[in-house]
Amino acid sequence: MSSALPPAAAPGPRILLGVTGGIAAYKGAELARQFIKAGAQVQVVMTAGALRFVTAQTFQALTGRTVRHSLWDEQAEAAMGHIELARWPDAIVIAPASANFLAGLAHGFADDLLSTLCLATDKPIYAAPAMNRLMWANPATQANMSTLRGRGVRVIGPGSGAQACGEVGEGRMSEPEGIAREVLGDFAPSGPLAGLRAVVTAGPTREPIDPVRFITNRSSGKQGYAVAEALAHLGATVTLVSGPVHLDTPAGVRRVDVETAQQMAAATLAEIEGAQILVGAAAVADYRPVSAAGQKIKKNADTLDLALTRNTDILSAARAEQPQLFIAGFAAETEKLAEHARGKLQRKKLDLIAANWVGEGRAFDRDDNALQVFWTDGERSLGPAGKSEVARQLAALIAERYAATHAGRK
Repeated sequence: MSSALPPAAAPGPRILLGVTGGIAAYKGAELARQFIKAGAQVQVVMTAGALRFVTAQTFQALTGRTVRHSLWDEQAEAAMGHIELARWPDAIVIAPASANFLAGLAHGFADDLLSTLCLATDKPIYAAPAMNRLMWANPATQANMSTLRGRGVRVIGPGSGAQACGEVGEGRMSEPEGIAREVLGDFAPSGPLAGLRAVVTAGPTREPIDPVRFITNRSSGKQGYAVAEALAHLGATVTLVSGPVHLDTPAGVRRVDVETAQQMAAATLAEIEGAQILVGAAAVADYRPVSAAGQKIKKNADTLDLALTRNTDILSAARAEQPQLFIAGFAAETEKLAEHARGKLQRKKLDLIAANWVGEGRAFDRDDNALQVFWTDGERSLGPAGKSEVARQLAALIAERYAATHAGRK
């Protein structure tokens, strides 16, 4: 079997690496390196015992993140830091996992930061035991392991061989590369879009009038962000080109922040190099001021003339540069939805367009939406439902239409 680690999308899965006390703690540093090498984001949490074997600075240098080790960190806990930390990872990996820590985990103890995180999370937990062969064979340890396995904890190892105490037997921590391969294997892309790159634009753009004013479109970015997340769940490697929004980046999605339509166009055209799918969900300003004032415009007159010029049509430009790209557009309409959407579909040479009614309390500033999706010889209604559910339906339709059209474009 090849020892190569599976590739991880950038950014890859979020791994909380718990290091407990034992001589094998030094292997935790190599495990952190293996995770990072494969593209994962790593946050290390150490027990008091682990700090006696390896320094926190070692892990901080490897991960670029401050190591956490205390429930009593006043700065971190001011905002319930341990709860936030328990929600952050895609998986918790305890390596090495000492006999003492495993016993506490089996019995629900929460007497330090790491054990508290394990009780306060609903994410998968992996444990790589490391201890003396007799400790491993002890009926109490085996009963604890049986309990943990029954609760869904994934136990990796231990291996057999020479131990630090000079004895030989089962109880050695599995090698870091093997642990990383097993954990990351569960996060390898799968689904109908596995192996494909997708770019999603989302949110509004801002076109400056002067240093304090701008032209923008009414958009929260919620639907575009949900589409990016849904495409990632179907296995795609997703880059999100985002205008100014107040949203967290979806897990497993790479984000590029922009402000103006010109910046969004430049970023999108750069990101579609090597991509197979582009979803234009952003509310891009059609026009921008010919020139922005260098200083704040004072209200010295009753009227103000503002000269505007058209911005680049991002989807049309993308089609011109990448004829083979599968492009899905969005159309927010206040009248003649089907007529206008089909017009854009044809004019911009799109593969698919998702249209929705806006205004009068619809779509904007809401968590629900409904889409009417059109392609050359078909259409489908999605929703009404929450924007996340609508995004899942749209992502599935994009995968379906991509599969139907891709063979003819090779």
